[in-house]
Amino acid sequence: MRRRNLLALAGLVPLAAACGNDDEGSAQNIQLQFMYWGSTFEQKAVEKMLKAFEESNSGTKVKPLFTPDEYDVKLNTLVASGNVPDVGYVPMAMSYRLAEQGKLVNLFSYLDKYPQLASYLPDAYLWYGKDQLHGVATANEIELLWYSKAAIAEAGISPPPAQAGSAWTWDQLVENAYKLTVDQSGKHPDESGFNAKQVRQFGISSSITYAAAWYGFLRSNGADFADPTGKKCLLDTPEAIEVFQNLQDLIYKHRVAPGPGQLAATGDDVPGTNILLKTKRVAMIVDGHWSLLDMNESKVDYGIGVLPKYDQPFTTSQVAGASAVFAGSKSVEEAIELFAFHIDPRYVDLYKQGLWMPQERKYYEDQGAIDSWTKNDSHPSEFRTAVVDYARDHGVPDLRGRLKNLSAINSDVLTPGLQEIETGKRPAAAVLKEIAPKITSRMQGWQHTQKL
Repeated sequence: MRRRNLLALAGLVPLAAACGNDDEGSAQNIQLQFMYWGSTFEQKAVEKMLKAFEESNSGTKVKPLFTPDEYDVKLNTLVASGNVPDVGYVPMAMSYRLAEQGKLVNLFSYLDKYPQLASYLPDAYLWYGKDQLHGVATANEIELLWYSKAAIAEAGISPPPAQAGSAWTWDQLVENAYKLTVDQSGKHPDESGFNAKQVRQFGISSSITYAAAWYGFLRSNGADFADPTGKKCLLDTPEAIEVFQNLQDLIYKHRVAPGPGQLAATGDDVPGTNILLKTKRVAMIVDGHWSLLDMNESKVDYGIGVLPKYDQPFTTSQVAGASAVFAGSKSVEEAIELFAFHIDPRYVDLYKQGLWMPQERKYYEDQGAIDSWTKNDSHPSEFRTAVVDYARDHGVPDLRGRLKNLSAINSDVLTPGLQEIETGKRPAAAVLKEIAPKITSRMQGWQHTQKL
């Protein structure tokens, strides 16, 4: 399709026409660069998307800059040298810093030209000031409870519920994790002679140090990371302490979850969720929606459930990096078009393949729009309730897109403290009561929010 026709169908205003230039026959020879991270499966999917953009935009070429390792280091180097890509992923905390330094394009003035960008879920937008929009969360990823169907069947238990209203309680999770945990002799943790050092299959794995994995639990138990001002840490409240003590107890009291190093094949290299479930090394894993692509590519016999709940069911949403346009681009208008294209489910199959979840509201509210990305072999039968409805009605946005100075808080205080809980050195209460005041002293408030 010709570029003008494609944009018309998308509801986009062709930038050339907006500027009064009707000469479609002129050669453009635009060169863009798109920088991103991801698995090998994501690499293939992104490169396919970029080729589709080139085919839809005659005269424009896009060079993929796949950067799977040390992404923030390499991006910082490019920014310092002034040799930035045109469009790309940006680690969430870094995106705010670059925006404040004027390194990212303010997208606010482009919302009228690109109507779909103005109809996103409210938590998708990344504001660094009034009318200052430096990007969006690349996808509306949420945390889920993945499980091995074979392991569930062998244990003779019902699968984790796929509807928020029927979510397991924490006690039910623990009860079922006992039945799913087996040592090399076939014994369970509540049986005499169970060998915790020779576990063949763990019942559950849920990270203590990765905020997205535990933030939904925190909110479900009536707690939060910070008070309404964003300047006082609340991790030392009884409700927060209960969540982290329960996570620690999975490892050291119940012995149904792996401790540090117990899943690593070599060194600190832990296999992905798809491999752990396929080999039945772990029966259930708390991980993000993005695992769906790898699950399908690896042909894992998996199922999806909602997370266990305390009071109200919640899951962490918007668990993604940022997508942005770099101010150093020599072709800003074309870069904006690539930006709009790379997160549009109508032209990008990353949603149908299961890597990303859309950001436009209609893909969670309109049946036809929902079917357009979920009614295919890549999405299991429970996907509508376990993911679409769950994200729409029970998502709480990831801290990385909301709390200022979180990167420094993580590295200086939070992560070392959570690692202590993870290693079982001290109970959660002792650690959290010690680090909460230190975190408070570093807090700078919540990020700016704005309604369109």
